[in-house]
Amino acid sequence: MGHGTAKAARGVYPPARISTMNWIRIAVVTALAGCPAVAVAKDAVSCGGAAMLGGAQLNCSHVEPKAPPQFCTFSWDLHTVAGDQKVVEGTFMLPPGASNVQVYQGSGFDSALSNPIVICRGNK
Repeated sequence: MGHGTAKAARGVYPPARISTMNWIRIAVVTALAGCPAVAVAKDAVSCGGAAMLGGAQLNCSHVEPKAPPQFCTFSWDLHTVAGDQKVVEGTFMLPPGASNVQVYQGSGFDSALSNPIVICRGNK
């Protein structure tokens, strides 16, 4: 027999762990219902980069028209033609509507060892 309301009405309660699990479920559902923006949040900046044929380039666009200007930093691990590893880093600002902006260009690279990491923040 399950832990239904009939037992609770007669003074017999489910074990504490089941009660705790129910409270955790209630808390999670309440938190998600109270913060719908978390589930539907969009990134304001989209970036793409490539390293080949001796060069590397990183381009970014501001893709969320209602978002404020974005101040961004990037880090990218690249492989040099000499066989070494080099991490390139930088910062840039993207205003709303900016499209396909070249934020980094370098030479002497034949491949990327990682995807570019771009972190942006906007102020309202």
